[in-house]
Amino acid sequence: MSRGRDGSGDVLVDESRLIRADLSLGKRLTGLALKWESLLSIIFIATLVLFSILSPVFLDADNLVDATFNFMEKAIIAMPMIFVILCGDIDISVASIIALSSLFMGMASEAGASTPALIGIGLGVGLLAGLLNGLLITRLDIPAIAVTLGSMSLFRGISNAVLGDKAYTKYPEDFGFLGQGYVLGIPVQVLVFAAVAAIAAVVLNATVFGRYAYAIGNNKTAARFSGVPVQDVRLAIFAATGLLSGLAGILLTSRIGSTRPNIASGWELDVITTVVLGGVAITGGKGNVAGVIIAAFLLGYMKFGMGVLNVPGKVMNIITGALLVVAILLPRAVESLRRRALLRKTGA
Repeated sequence: MSRGRDGSGDVLVDESRLIRADLSLGKRLTGLALKWESLLSIIFIATLVLFSILSPVFLDADNLVDATFNFMEKAIIAMPMIFVILCGDIDISVASIIALSSLFMGMASEAGASTPALIGIGLGVGLLAGLLNGLLITRLDIPAIAVTLGSMSLFRGISNAVLGDKAYTKYPEDFGFLGQGYVLGIPVQVLVFAAVAAIAAVVLNATVFGRYAYAIGNNKTAARFSGVPVQDVRLAIFAATGLLSGLAGILLTSRIGSTRPNIASGWELDVITTVVLGGVAITGGKGNVAGVIIAAFLLGYMKFGMGVLNVPGKVMNIITGALLVVAILLPRAVESLRRRALLRKTGA
């Protein structure tokens, strides 16, 4: 740039750079504000502030730590559900897999099985149930919604038929540590969830398997012609979902100390709501682990706050359903804002 009459050309250049820097910063801030995880974080903080105003005991540190017991099992199942929905599928049998795993653990415990044996049984039953779903979906090419709807009824029906009005309550004393214990003041369940979430994040963001999941969700046909083993990847995802549902069943059974036919009833909606609210597109191909983690804590502490305020369970279910609808519609609105911003930027 040439100098001005007053010889201030260098100053004009510096001012031009500052203007461009301000514009660049503004664009970055706008992009951050429109990022789904940022919106969720703002809502999460607002939720904490709201309930702390409405109830003086809400922000008590011990209460907040203990409240995690009520949603960690769901958060654990949400991790593999990310991959399921990312691929454009759905699994509504996860709560029934928990019931089935808990049933077999209860039967084994009544027969005198030890805690390590119970863990193996819970994980094994969950894995087999997930494999059954995956094989029916991928090998017989049946839609996931149809298969998991049937298996949901099948697994829950088995639990109801065996238990009836009974409950298994005889579990080894050390078994309770898994769902009720602490390590250095941190609940065991939180540590398990942290490990599962870390593995899910690495697999999704740093492995070929994660790239395959995104590709399948965006276009199964194109992914297949690109050499992606579509059916094998989907089978592995459903098997992992069953395995971690079994893990959630172990933790839940340990926490409540019993196996009942209605265990984890209705959890399907909560898990799917968590994943979709976390930014995973219900149509597949888009989403990440960070958003789902935020959504899990948002929903968990929202329900905890409503519980402190004695809000009826039916009202909580209405709010959960409304959040699911909002979680589906709001990302579309955010995406529309992004497109408009892009059009203004390009002058179109």
